[in-house]
Amino acid sequence: MGNFLSGTTKLKALLCSLLLYMAGYGRADAQTASFHDLYFEKIPTRWDEGIPLGNGILGAIVWQKEPGKLRISLDRADLWDLRPVPEMLDTHRFRSAWVEEKRQAQRYSEVQQQFDLPYERDPGPTKIPAAALEFNFKQTQPVSVRLYLREAVCVVDFLGGERLWVFLHADNTTGHWRFENRNNDQVSVQLVMPRYATESAAGANSVEGQGLGRLGYQQGTLTEQEQRLHYVQPSWGGFHYEVALRWRVTHEAQEGVWSISAHYPDQPPQAAAPTRIQSEQSIDFQYNFDQHRRWWTDFWSKSAIRLPDTILEKQWYLEQYKLGAASRRGAPPVSLQAVWTADNGSLPPWKGDFHNDLNTQMSYWSAYGANHVEEARVFTDWLWEILPAARRYTRQYFGTNGGINVPGVCTLRGEPMGGWIQYAFSPTVSAWLSQHFWQDWAYTQDLDYYRQKVEPWIKEAGIFLMEYGLTADSNGQYQFELPLSTSPEIGDNSPEAYFRGMSNYDRALCRYLVDKNCEIAVRNHDADWQAADFWLVMTELMPPLDADSTGLTIAPGHPLEGSHRHFSHLMAIYPLGLLHFERDSALMQRSLRHLEKTGADWWTGYSYAWMGCLQARLRDGERARYYLSSFTRAFCSPNSFHLNGDQSKTGLSKLEYRPFTLEGNFAFAAGIQEMLVQHYDGVLRVFPAIPSDWKDLQFENLRIEGAFLVSARMSAGKVEEVEIFSEKGGRLRFFNPKSGRIEEIEMSAGSRRRF
Repeated sequence: MGNFLSGTTKLKALLCSLLLYMAGYGRADAQTASFHDLYFEKIPTRWDEGIPLGNGILGAIVWQKEPGKLRISLDRADLWDLRPVPEMLDTHRFRSAWVEEKRQAQRYSEVQQQFDLPYERDPGPTKIPAAALEFNFKQTQPVSVRLYLREAVCVVDFLGGERLWVFLHADNTTGHWRFENRNNDQVSVQLVMPRYATESAAGANSVEGQGLGRLGYQQGTLTEQEQRLHYVQPSWGGFHYEVALRWRVTHEAQEGVWSISAHYPDQPPQAAAPTRIQSEQSIDFQYNFDQHRRWWTDFWSKSAIRLPDTILEKQWYLEQYKLGAASRRGAPPVSLQAVWTADNGSLPPWKGDFHNDLNTQMSYWSAYGANHVEEARVFTDWLWEILPAARRYTRQYFGTNGGINVPGVCTLRGEPMGGWIQYAFSPTVSAWLSQHFWQDWAYTQDLDYYRQKVEPWIKEAGIFLMEYGLTADSNGQYQFELPLSTSPEIGDNSPEAYFRGMSNYDRALCRYLVDKNCEIAVRNHDADWQAADFWLVMTELMPPLDADSTGLTIAPGHPLEGSHRHFSHLMAIYPLGLLHFERDSALMQRSLRHLEKTGADWWTGYSYAWMGCLQARLRDGERARYYLSSFTRAFCSPNSFHLNGDQSKTGLSKLEYRPFTLEGNFAFAAGIQEMLVQHYDGVLRVFPAIPSDWKDLQFENLRIEGAFLVSARMSAGKVEEVEIFSEKGGRLRFFNPKSGRIEEIEMSAGSRRRF
């Protein structure tokens, strides 16, 4: 243990709890174990390999940029340059009809100039970084660093016996540090500002991240007082942000606190960063850490798993940690990098934006199933907040009179940013986003949230889709077909990306949204029987999924012909669950085998995670494990961040680049959960997709539709116990592994059944 027990009496209770935690693996009530932690004997020297901390609004990464300097990269989720894209304000060209005119006239280059060029040409709109803390050491050096998942605290040990503790307060906008065994002449604190006023070496495009200097800001001002620093950085359009820190030194330790505040001229005034940390209580490390730990204790109590494969188990816990660190009610949802913007002098990859053609959706695939309802609602809360922007965009671009659609690539405020137009302005974005609203209702049975947000959103998304795609012939016969249909990201940004007859991606999403509107209308039949009749008719008008000898096609006459990262044509299998194993296993298997046949040359990390989910739905535990293990082994940084390309260089993909995004991480977690429990076909099944050599495993409190929490334990290859808790009461069909039969069970609210 070395000098683990060094420190003040004030922290002995904490140290004892951590020691018990390290010894606690194996107990049924132990939610995390010591081997789940991130531990490095050498401090990371790249920002995207550092120790990540977060509380939904603030983020930090602990690493060492150069010898003698320990760096904490500072971020805040709502630091955005929100300058508009001029082309998106062009009322003549910013229309779907204009795009179709140019496409039919074979003048598609004009479309690319109008919508794709600005994304690469302009530095904004974009997510921006905040600053960094640097601790300068003269006579010592860090020798190890550990992220304790259970406590969400980073601990750095130094050669001379010093120790640094760092955490981001789970309940407010402050970060805290504490040095123990500190010598006054060994460490100083600096605030390092991003170099906004000077051009820095950077990538040549949005993927690599262009230099911060392109934003054109004046460099901010730093004010120094004794043991206090205050930085103010002006941004575009009157926006500015502030970073403040203060510290105190005693004979025992140095304790410090920082905060970051964002100030938009069109938003209500917010407390400035210096105000947030001015009280003596704000700098009290122990007081704040006690509050912080309570939040994380509750978070970890929500669910747990134990797997024979400790690598996959650890990765799942790291993904749960990242969800808790990056998604918090009252803060923005997970964007491409969430609260961990690049600290390399450049803009983040793809501007750190909200990509709604896969990235935001994948980032919440696992949340409800892992029983993290509050964290999942961050996404739907934000979608509800950007409704006004979505309505403006829908009226302008699609020319409809009602309904909502959301840009496939958008800012913090929901404004369109451009990019590959086929997906940045896809008509089915809100259909996919609607699944997240529906899952809230399905998994929680929260009638208030359903009435306030779920039902209104799905109705309005359905209204748009019908107005945009529903037509009638001269005889009054209705038909449904989208004027422009694509399949992300097949065809990239070319005219060949458009398909006749609607892609399977669009078919699946349209059918899903119509089905949910039908369920809502039937549920409300007494109040609105005409709506129920209308949506029942619409279900018959939806074009069926297209399939051939290869399985599900991209679009009629277009089977998947080569390796591709985005499995958009398989949406009906996962995540939408329109195809069921009992009914459609032959088609599902044919589709996945063909996907494997086309190869993984151009897959990214999220492709492997998604494939794990797909294989689990096919109940193939061996293949699910292979793809999820490949994700963990080859597509993650040492700190578990998803780096997109094959970092192992073992041929799992020809893409070997390393832009950091988060969606692959959370898709991985969803894949693990799909292996352990499934309920998508109306029947609860435990351990439906586990490898044959997994004999001893268990999970606790994984959530399924109907607001049921399920726990199960397998020993020596035999299911020993299944426990079901019903939050709201109701009927459940359960495949009982002990009897080998599907059983109908009726449960009252708050009741528990064991099998």
